[in-house]
Amino acid sequence: MLLHYRKTHFICFFFLCLSQALGIKSIPKADESLTYLWPLPSRFTFGNQTLSVDPGLSLASGGNGGGSAIVKAAFDRYKAIIFKHSSQYSALRKLRESVSVYEISKLSITVHSDNEELQLGVDESYTLLVNKDDRQSITGDVLIEASTVYGALRGLETFSQLCSFDYATKTVQIYKAPWYIRDKPRFAYRGLLLDTSRHYFPIDVIKQIIESMSYAKLNVLHWHIIDEQSFPLEVPSYPNLWKGSYSKWERYTVEDSYEIVNFAKMRGINVMAEVDVPGHAESWGIGYPDLWPSSSCREPLDVTNNSTFDVISGILTDMRKIFPFELFHLGGDEVNTDCWKNTQHVKEWLDRQNMTTKDAYQYFVLKAQEIAISKNWTPVNWEETFNTFATKLNPKTVVHNWLGPGVCPKAVAKGFRCIFSNQGVWYLDHVDVPWDDVYTAEPLEGIHNASEQKLVLGGEVCMWGEKVDTSNVQQTIWPRAAAAAERLWSQSKLISKGNITLTALPRLQHFRCLLNGRGVQAAPVTNAYARSPPTGPGSCYEQ
Repeated sequence: MLLHYRKTHFICFFFLCLSQALGIKSIPKADESLTYLWPLPSRFTFGNQTLSVDPGLSLASGGNGGGSAIVKAAFDRYKAIIFKHSSQYSALRKLRESVSVYEISKLSITVHSDNEELQLGVDESYTLLVNKDDRQSITGDVLIEASTVYGALRGLETFSQLCSFDYATKTVQIYKAPWYIRDKPRFAYRGLLLDTSRHYFPIDVIKQIIESMSYAKLNVLHWHIIDEQSFPLEVPSYPNLWKGSYSKWERYTVEDSYEIVNFAKMRGINVMAEVDVPGHAESWGIGYPDLWPSSSCREPLDVTNNSTFDVISGILTDMRKIFPFELFHLGGDEVNTDCWKNTQHVKEWLDRQNMTTKDAYQYFVLKAQEIAISKNWTPVNWEETFNTFATKLNPKTVVHNWLGPGVCPKAVAKGFRCIFSNQGVWYLDHVDVPWDDVYTAEPLEGIHNASEQKLVLGGEVCMWGEKVDTSNVQQTIWPRAAAAAERLWSQSKLISKGNITLTALPRLQHFRCLLNGRGVQAAPVTNAYARSPPTGPGSCYEQ
């Protein structure tokens, strides 16, 4: 017996040493005290039951908006995600179903409003109840109740995260039932910027990014469509503008743009387009050279030429037919006016107008704002406009922070609304920013007055495109964008206490694995540089 024990002990020790030498980690065990929902709901309770879910899960709709095509399509999408391991043609599945009794067989969705308009501040709240169908339960099965279809979408995402495939029984299970969840977002604006000027992204890739945004309950795609490098967008009023694209195969037609906006709406995501003026616009002059002050001064755009503003108006008129979201981004950042004063006809115009180049920059931005407002848009501008001429900005202006902390407090103190995107923490192209810095960034930092806090619309992580393309964009966005997504959705008091390495990191790693399971190429959470591949063998849940 003693000899057997020593042999067994030696063998165990040998394989332990071998696994450590090879970098093989032990199988991770989930911390059962944590709630593996991302982002964390506002209020929830749970029990200790395990319920099985019928692969034939049916949908029952109620309320004025329950029959919406948006709800039905979302149910079908999530059903495919939840039961991806189940084949409807599997003989084994049919055999199991003939002898199995499932506790969850129906999902009821009640939507009170039939208004499907998607705008800033739309009600995204929902209630989710998961209970065993025991013929005596008041609620029965699963119930999602929401005021709007967009609240129902958020509830479906949460429900999908409650569902886990059990490989032993080959069934979908819901653990810790019964669940009672009442949830709503902390901020109305929860965005991701995608830059399609520095690198072109095919339509299908943009759709994949939008789909992945819905998993983290982000709700605004800030589409930075054009910039100095390329102009890939079709503008029917000025058809030569997209001559500024990289190639004739790297363009977005009007129909493409409609498709992206409609695809996003079906997932409760607004699309905010950006036309950055007067800087970042060199590509415009490829099709219309008169927009350049001269061949050696290609940006900022020619402030002296009335046709410059005619072109801007034409672009915005065409885009207004495509983008229904009330916010429109007019850029206004990084405007170097040196070549204005070095271009003879611009210098003469400035002298006649008794303007400095700084005055001309203000004149251009305000004129562009007037054009956007005339088309029933609310202008959004990067913070340089506020930093340079705050008192002259239209009071409707939304100030978009990016240069660093402290701008939103100043903006809201002057009555402006603000979007937080501090580049030190929420610029995803900064691949050296770790997940915890992203997670702990606070949009309301330095704002203590309750009325001023309400002027912060929310925040946005920015995926600038200089060093990303289709080959690496998703792993650069995820999972760090999810860290910001929870900051923007979940109540601060729920996610700001305790050691986040213990309370948030395991949950974020779990969500990263969920993204991987849904086909999203999310990178390991804890690598020193974002989008880096794994450093060795190991579980998804520990990387």
